Amino acid sequence: MESKQDSMGIRQLSRAFASTRVVLAKVEPGQLDAATPCASWDVRALINHFVGSARWGASAVMGAGYADTGEDHGSGDFLASYDDSIKVAMEAFGAAGVLEKTIELAFGEFSGADLMGMLARDQFTHGWDLARAIGHHTDLDPELAEELLAQARVEILDAYRGPEGEAIFGPIVEAPDSACLADRLAAFLGRSL
Repeated sequence: MESKQDSMGIRQLSRAFASTRVVLAKVEPGQLDAATPCASWDVRALINHFVGSARWGASAVMGAGYADTGEDHGSGDFLASYDDSIKVAMEAFGAAGVLEKTIELAFGEFSGADLMGMLARDQFTHGWDLARAIGHHTDLDPELAEELLAQARVEILDAYRGPEGEAIFGPIVEAPDSACLADRLAAFLGRSL
């Protein structure tokens, strides 16, 4: 039987995908080389990351090793590539017993539910990165942003923070009082506003 927390988690994952998809649908081919708030990634690399991370998360919970094919999801129909990765991830995380499983990753041991939460935060935040890169508004799904920020404040330890390329998250950035909730989440995760 699915718990209330598991139901909230799958809802968060679905909404994170939906939020990022809305922004992705606005990307024009001429924007693929634009810089993003992630200094080492342009828009094309960011698209490749969030398509790949959705597939990676699905592979991890299903016990199948993720094989990065090196396919450039930023070329061609990147929206179709993302839709396919969303379908794969939602089916994997929605499978019976997956959220209770223990999953061994290179950086620790997690439940399927914990991994789903990490994937939701990753997808939503990279949707924010994409919005910033293409000049789209960043006030993305305020309710979800508030939930993810509350969870991040509990889950993201200082040990996970450091310079880009060396740590998972950057140092906390102070968000102005006028910042929307998605901006506050991004700042908490180390993004400059």
